Amino acid sequence: MASIKEVAKLAGVSVATVSRVLNDKGYVGQHTREMVEQAIKELNYKPNEVARSLFKKQSSTIGLIVPDIMNPYFPELARAVEDTASKFGYNVILCNSDEDKVKEQAYLDMLQQNYVNGIIVSSNTMTAEQVIKLNIPVVSIDREISKGLPTIVVENMKGAHTATRYLISKGCSRIAHIRGPQGVVNADERCEGYREVVQQESWFSESYIVDGDYDMESSIEATLELLKTHPEIDGIFAANDIMAIGAMKAANQLGTKVPDELAIVGFDGIKLSSVTIPELTTIVQPIYEMGEKATKMLVSLMNQQEVGQTYYKFDVDLIERNST
Repeated sequence: MASIKEVAKLAGVSVATVSRVLNDKGYVGQHTREMVEQAIKELNYKPNEVARSLFKKQSSTIGLIVPDIMNPYFPELARAVEDTASKFGYNVILCNSDEDKVKEQAYLDMLQQNYVNGIIVSSNTMTAEQVIKLNIPVVSIDREISKGLPTIVVENMKGAHTATRYLISKGCSRIAHIRGPQGVVNADERCEGYREVVQQESWFSESYIVDGDYDMESSIEATLELLKTHPEIDGIFAANDIMAIGAMKAANQLGTKVPDELAIVGFDGIKLSSVTIPELTTIVQPIYEMGEKATKMLVSLMNQQEVGQTYYKFDVDLIERNST
């Protein structure tokens, strides 16, 4: 691989002159510029991006922090961010925080040290103070961090209302909810949406709400216990698709037929929901569109362009499949 010194030698100029051409900084005569560009082309020279970012105190890179890369929702979101960032000439550094405050802060420090231009983050532990200290554009996605911070979310409560009412319309008379982690904004909203629909029903019991922690294994265990304690349950609304799939597996282990004896609805609309057996009825988020919008907004903020609207709440839709 050619070095900047070799480019300078071939072009008959100094290394500083080559650097000015590469960074488009400082005056370089047109003839000299053409000689440098020709030398770069002949030697197939590729600038050291790390060195350039250290020199410029910025890079063509954005950070993406997600809470759980094992949840298929986040790789699908990451794909949208990467696709969109690439179109604008940016690379993406993907960080998996595991909802761990210490790990999340370590990633923030690393991203700053690498002079990223901006960050897209899905977090329930990051604070407004942390964002302010970064002193670079940040867009929150999936979960709201603070008022005023550019944010992309969905109609969580509306989706929960739709899912629960749909199960009632299908003839379910005892509907349970597998909720996400306590204190996670979208999990709380989905649980509240379910509760608003069923809390006036004579059959409703708080024990119909169980913790699945947005995790398949946790959901399997919670569903097994739920159905053993309440065999009368004939419908389940799970707060994400992974937990809904866990609920289907638990039902299978107990010999409960889905959907004949138990109808199940998820939330997210991940691609995996369409290949389960039976295929999963779910509340679909526009995952790709959300990632695309977040990235475009971040790029505009990084380029100090007017963005106008900085808070988006996307609508959701129910897709009916064989689990109901």
